[in-house]
Amino acid sequence: MSITIQIKTILFSILFGIIFSVVIGLNYKYICGTKKILSFILTFMLVLVFTLLYFICLKYINFGIFHYYEILSIIFGFIVENLFYRIVEKKIKKWYTHI
Repeated sequence: MSITIQIKTILFSILFGIIFSVVIGLNYKYICGTKKILSFILTFMLVLVFTLLYFICLKYINFGIFHYYEILSIIFGFIVENLFYRIVEKKIKKWYTHI
């Protein structure tokens, strides 16, 4: 696999991890207050759709070849989004206390 395809794959995986983290956070915020079985089914369907979407996009980027660093990139994107969210949340709370 060429280096350009690897870079595209890694960047896509990081971006996908960030988007996945945001959507899971929204899912938790709005869906988890419902009945447990409904919440479980909707969360399972969401994860299934995102997994299928990831592999479909991966097919167009690098012909469906999957490497371990893609999982690491998704996890890295997930962690970066969570840290960014916490920093922004603290700044917003600090801003609201000054008003």
